[in-house]
Amino acid sequence: MKKILMLLFLFVVNSMAIATPVNVNSADAKTIADALSGIGQKKAEAIVKYRTEKGPFKTVDDLTNVSGISKKILAKNKNDILLSDAPTPEPATPVAEPNAPAPAPAVEPKKDDQPK
Repeated sequence: MKKILMLLFLFVVNSMAIATPVNVNSADAKTIADALSGIGQKKAEAIVKYRTEKGPFKTVDDLTNVSGISKKILAKNKNDILLSDAPTPEPATPVAEPNAPAPAPAVEPKKDDQPK
């Protein structure tokens, strides 16, 4: 009996640890509720309703306009909320400043200008 309880416990803990990112602009309410911590079916339905009436979310913070969605809930889920299905771009690599321009080559005087 202890082994069964232990396996059940490990399964539950493991399934909670593996969160799947969800696109809140295209997912249905069940998918949103299953993927995000602190968001049950009712809040997920409110997200879908808001999105249907107002259009897609432009930023994650826009979700706070939905009744029942707080900044605290967003903070818990920040790595799992997507606004599109496109992969998240890598941060841009900073470009090094160009070196100082090379000094201009010395201008040789013309033959007429040379001292005699």
